[in-house]
Amino acid sequence: MRPIRTIAVLPTLLTLGNLVCGFFAIVVASRVGKPVPDPDDATMVLRIASDSSDVMISGWLIFLAMVFDSLDGYVARLARTSSDFGAQLDSLCDLVTFGVAPGFLLVKMCPEFAFHSQAVWVIAAAYAACAALRLARFNVETGDEDEHTHFSGLPSPAAAAAIAGFGIMFYTLRQSDNPLRHAAQIDIALQYILPFFGALLALLMVSRIRYPHVANQIFRGQKSFAHVVAVVFALVAVFVIRGYSVPIVCCAFVFYGPIHLVWQKVIERRQQEESMF
Repeated sequence: MRPIRTIAVLPTLLTLGNLVCGFFAIVVASRVGKPVPDPDDATMVLRIASDSSDVMISGWLIFLAMVFDSLDGYVARLARTSSDFGAQLDSLCDLVTFGVAPGFLLVKMCPEFAFHSQAVWVIAAAYAACAALRLARFNVETGDEDEHTHFSGLPSPAAAAAIAGFGIMFYTLRQSDNPLRHAAQIDIALQYILPFFGALLALLMVSRIRYPHVANQIFRGQKSFAHVVAVVFALVAVFVIRGYSVPIVCCAFVFYGPIHLVWQKVIERRQQEESMF
C-alpha cells in the first residue's frame, strides 16, 4: 500500500462541494410526502401532498453540483495538480450526485406509476446502477492523453440534468398563476412518461453512442463572433423561461446522440448505394 502524502486542496473542496449538493438534493427530495387521493378529481389521480418547491430545489441542487463537477477538473488541470486520488474521489461523488440523487428524485416526482406502483423504484435503482457502470467504464477507458471532445455513452451529469430539469418544470406547472392551459394535464402526463424516460437514460449511459463534450466545444478555443452572439441569446432564453427551457434543452441533448447515430447510418447507407452504381 502506498500512502497519500499530499492532496490538492481547492480541487478536492470543489469535488466535495459536488457531493454535498447531491446529498442535500436527496435530503430535500425526501421531504416530499406520500401522495393522497384528490377527492375533487373524478379520475382519482394521485397528487403529491407536499410543496412542489422541494422537487424544484432538489433539481437546482443537482445543477449546482454540475458547476462544482466542471470546475474541479478545470482547476486541477490549471494548477497541474491532477491525480488518481482526485479522479477516484470525483467518480465517488458523481455516483451520489448524478446516480443516486436523480434516481431518488425520479421516485418522488412519479409517486404513482400508471402500470405498477413499485415499478418506478425498480427503474430508479436500474438508473443508479447504470450510472455506476458508466462511471467505472469512464475511469478505465479514459486516459490523460484524451482530448475529451466526445463521450462514449450519455454522460451521467447530462442524464441527471435531464431528470432534474423536470423537477423545475413540475414546480412551474403547479403554480396557481401559471398562464399555460392544460398545465394540470401536462403534469399528470409527465408523471406517467418520466419512468420510461428514466429507463431510456439508463440505457443511453451504458451505450456506445457518441455524445459531444458541450463545454469544450462551445467555450474552448477561439470562436466566431456569431457563435458568441448565439451562445449569449441561448443563455438569455434559458434564464427567461427556465421553467420550460431547461428540461427542453436537456432532452434535446439526450436525444441528439441516437438521432445523430441514425442520421449517420442513413448517410452511410446512401453513400454505399451510390457507390454501387
